[in-house]
Amino acid sequence: MSRLRAPARSIHPARTEMVRGIGPWSGLVLAVVVGVVMYDAAPTWQGRWVAVSDVLREYGIVFGVPLALAAGCWQGGRERRRGFGELAATLPRSTLRRLLLAAAPAALWPAAGYLGAAAGSSLAAWPYVSGGRPYPSLVLADAVAIASAGVLGFVAGRLTPWRLTAPLLALVSYITLISTYADNPRQWLNPAALHHYFWDRPVWWFGPAAMVWTGGLAAAALLALAARRRAVAVLPLAAACTAAVVLVQTGNGLWRADPAASRLVCDDGTPQVCVSAVDKALLPEVSAALAGLNGKLRGIPGAPARWVSGPGAPGTGMYWLGGTRITELGVTSTTPPPGDAQLPSPYEAAVRGRIADPAAYAHSAVT
Repeated sequence: MSRLRAPARSIHPARTEMVRGIGPWSGLVLAVVVGVVMYDAAPTWQGRWVAVSDVLREYGIVFGVPLALAAGCWQGGRERRRGFGELAATLPRSTLRRLLLAAAPAALWPAAGYLGAAAGSSLAAWPYVSGGRPYPSLVLADAVAIASAGVLGFVAGRLTPWRLTAPLLALVSYITLISTYADNPRQWLNPAALHHYFWDRPVWWFGPAAMVWTGGLAAAALLALAARRRAVAVLPLAAACTAAVVLVQTGNGLWRADPAASRLVCDDGTPQVCVSAVDKALLPEVSAALAGLNGKLRGIPGAPARWVSGPGAPGTGMYWLGGTRITELGVTSTTPPPGDAQLPSPYEAAVRGRIADPAAYAHSAVT
């Protein structure tokens, strides 16, 4: 008597959607592109967590959002281009569930590719960062923005299945992202907005608010397209608008002075060499680079009492009092302590935790 064969295990539709089509390729392309660009720009971010966040956001969002929009748009127009609309309407699943399954690859794969590149960049920066901590909430907010772009692209593809919609949508989004860096409160609605002060830290709710802003827009668009009661789309839309108002009204206050990062760390030489805490790992390198110059300056009238690099250095226009920028306290003019001389940023002269050219760095201190 022959043995009965066990019935073959059916493959879940979600798995089929996730492993086929444009989704996996979009995630792989984004991970490779961001990884290569981050590797090439490593000297500009490898020593400070704020720089890691800025450069990741600059390249990850600027490349990731247009890519996710295009992938989602192509995925969304697939059924209408292939004439599967009537057949899909006969399936027992609800329209919303079916569209969620179809949109998932274009939303999740690019976000996963970005998270992979972000994780690799953080590991590459870890040995060379002197202090502070990474900002995982901002990385997650960027991933949500990329996933939301995939959903919005999917909705656009469902409504306009024209083949050129995807590249046009990607082009428009790219131009929009790179043209809204203006220094005004509305810039923080742009997921690619950057912050260039290395001695600041984001408020704890910045990342979650950014997730509500971009995620709420995507959820509202998808519900308006596919929900049985389209009025429910008002709820995520209201949440997104509330988050947008909070972000715009807070403006540059989304980043606050970080006393732990801005405090000075000094050696015991004469003259003293002082750097900000975010660069304290470079202090031995800086002291060694200036050793010859300091030896020549000892005993000379008018020689600096200490070299200072960071927010308290002369000429930077950023002086600190109790961990708060004096400009934030309403003081318009200050003078540095007597005897202080500005020291070039060791971060800009360092490559992977070492001053690349000590002689040139020492020369730049007196020119």
